[in-house]
Amino acid sequence: MKIWQEITIGSSLGVLVFMAVIGLNVLPFLFIGGAALMFYKLSRAKVPSGHLTQAGHHTQLSQISFDDIGGQEVAKRELKEALDFLKKEEAACKLGIRPLKGILLTGPPGTGKTLLAKAAAAYTQASFVSASGSEFIEMYAGVGAQRIRKLFAKARQAAEKQNKTWAIIFIDEIEVLGGKRGQHTSHLEYDQTLNQLLVEMDGLKTDEGIRILLMGATNRVDLLDDALMRPGRFDRVIKVDLPDKEARLKILTIHTKNKPLNSDVTLEQIAQDTYGFSGAHLESLVNEAAIFALRQSENQVNYDHFEEALEKVMMGEKLLRRPPEHEMERIAVHELGHGFVSEWIRPGSVSAVTVTSRGNALGYMRQTPEDDFYLHTQQYLEGQIRIFLAGAVAEQIILKSSSTGAGNDFEQALRCARRMIGSGMSSLGIVSLDHLPASLLHKATGEILQQQKEKVWVFIEENKDLIEVLVQKLLEDEKISGLSLREMVQQQNEVNKKVV
Repeated sequence: MKIWQEITIGSSLGVLVFMAVIGLNVLPFLFIGGAALMFYKLSRAKVPSGHLTQAGHHTQLSQISFDDIGGQEVAKRELKEALDFLKKEEAACKLGIRPLKGILLTGPPGTGKTLLAKAAAAYTQASFVSASGSEFIEMYAGVGAQRIRKLFAKARQAAEKQNKTWAIIFIDEIEVLGGKRGQHTSHLEYDQTLNQLLVEMDGLKTDEGIRILLMGATNRVDLLDDALMRPGRFDRVIKVDLPDKEARLKILTIHTKNKPLNSDVTLEQIAQDTYGFSGAHLESLVNEAAIFALRQSENQVNYDHFEEALEKVMMGEKLLRRPPEHEMERIAVHELGHGFVSEWIRPGSVSAVTVTSRGNALGYMRQTPEDDFYLHTQQYLEGQIRIFLAGAVAEQIILKSSSTGAGNDFEQALRCARRMIGSGMSSLGIVSLDHLPASLLHKATGEILQQQKEKVWVFIEENKDLIEVLVQKLLEDEKISGLSLREMVQQQNEVNKKVV
């Protein structure tokens, strides 16, 4: 404690004692002094590094490197190239290169945009301040703009405390505050907040002691205002897409490093089965598999745990409800219709068929994804339509009636049919869906669906007896693996050949 503080406290105590001796009430003075001391202590308290500060801003030194992020090789390479202007500052100045003011990361949720921003801070040895776009929008006008100013000031202060020359500000969900102006006529706070952000970005000078790089993340880049997207503000737009099979394998390898895996676990197969998964999905998958192992008191995570976790991540948790027997039979017929036709179209494609309810699904047929591909042929789309229609057709042939359970299947079949029409794969030739009359679109869609339905009808009618045998097996076991399904089909075909 400093000497002047000791003198002040001693003098104050002496005055209070004197007042008490002469008969004055000192309680109000004690109360005021205690409150003043408490206020002083709170005002002097420092916020530890890495804890939430004003307005939810998070200040820290990032410990995440690009090596900790699986996949996204293209995004990491492009981001490193942009950040090298910061690391090689002297060389950039000699060539007259203006340092970047902003980098925008775009892509679906869970693909690692926030991780890339933190890795960028570690790569450049810059101070890192993060915030969410929703934190700047309030019902009171001017609050958002004030918070933007404080955010940039906070970044400079953090860099000074950490003896850094660069600070990175990361704003997640930047489309909330950076949306096109004029869309919120009754709420000018949105426009004021965006205007302040534009002013701050324009005010970032290359000769400042502390330089700031703004990084934003969004999955709706189409909503951002044109003024925010122009060069000189966001100089780079980096796409962070869903990982392909090779990237999924790298992500799985990272997340399973600290988990004991059984010898039957093949990460390559899991990477194959998780087509369309984001990095967040894969992390959740590995974690759920370990949870299943813990529930079963296992010392290692085996492939069955991953299978169960995969279904949970895709469909949700198992439900306790069990439909009545007649509905269970209908569900079994429906799902085996999907599975049987899927095996006909693409042998080896069925991973499992089950009548166990998960999430919003009473039952489901899970396919083993093919290798990643980015173009769909007419043959593929027609095959998908047949698989979508197969459940309803199986109900009509075996149970002699339809149900509402095929509603979602029909919607997906319609989407495939419209995609074919928009790609010039229908009798209409090359057309624009936006300018196509509704009557012609309806007719062309109906033709495509009817053609594929007739093919499915003939196939299921020919294999009706075999499907009925499989239905009874599915009702007994509640789940049939794709391997078991193929073996049963092969055995029954051999029996039929002997009878013939």
